[in-house]
Amino acid sequence: MLRLNISAALTAVALTVAAPAAAAQLIVTSYDMPNGNGQASGGSFNYWDLGYTGLGNTTTDGAALTGGTGDLTDGYAETQAWNAVENGAGTGPYVGWLASAVLNPVVTFHFAGSPTITAIDITLDNSGIGGVFAPAAILIDGVVTPFTAPAFVGTVSFTGLSLSGGTHTIEFQQSPSSWAFISEVSFFGTAVPEPATWGLMIVGFGIVGATARRRRMAVAS
Repeated sequence: MLRLNISAALTAVALTVAAPAAAAQLIVTSYDMPNGNGQASGGSFNYWDLGYTGLGNTTTDGAALTGGTGDLTDGYAETQAWNAVENGAGTGPYVGWLASAVLNPVVTFHFAGSPTITAIDITLDNSGIGGVFAPAAILIDGVVTPFTAPAFVGTVSFTGLSLSGGTHTIEFQQSPSSWAFISEVSFFGTAVPEPATWGLMIVGFGIVGATARRRRMAVAS
């Protein structure tokens, strides 16, 4: 009976370690990119990532932004076209890049640990208003990934992915003279257990082993 109890306990802990976690939305710790463009580049408004929390000038077209998060991961996916929600102050929900100013912008996303990404959602404007269209191509980690653009404004979903590692890039390739407007980028998958989680599992094994030793000693006496 003792051996059966120990075996069952060890099996339960092992299954906890080995069982795959259900896919969930992953947290982006930071992303790096060129700031959006605006009136200095001929735009009607300023399409900056004004709320970006990292380094870089958020009110300068194309400025390098690093080490923070902002509009692209704030949890808000816009449902209206850019002309209904953007403004001269640059506080709108979209980040917009003009091909002639920042060609094919690349956004580098960083994650804690080394999660496995299985899906990515990108909300974008394909309204055609003022030269705003969906990117001609989207590259994920340097690989062209096919997608169907929304008819107006919507979310493009990339599923069936298997991307591991703590850093990933998304490149928005534009047609000449067009604007690319992105509202939100969301990642889904399974995160690698944090060191604290592994520590708890190891402690669990230790407790099971200590209990087994005490029971053997009690039986022997």
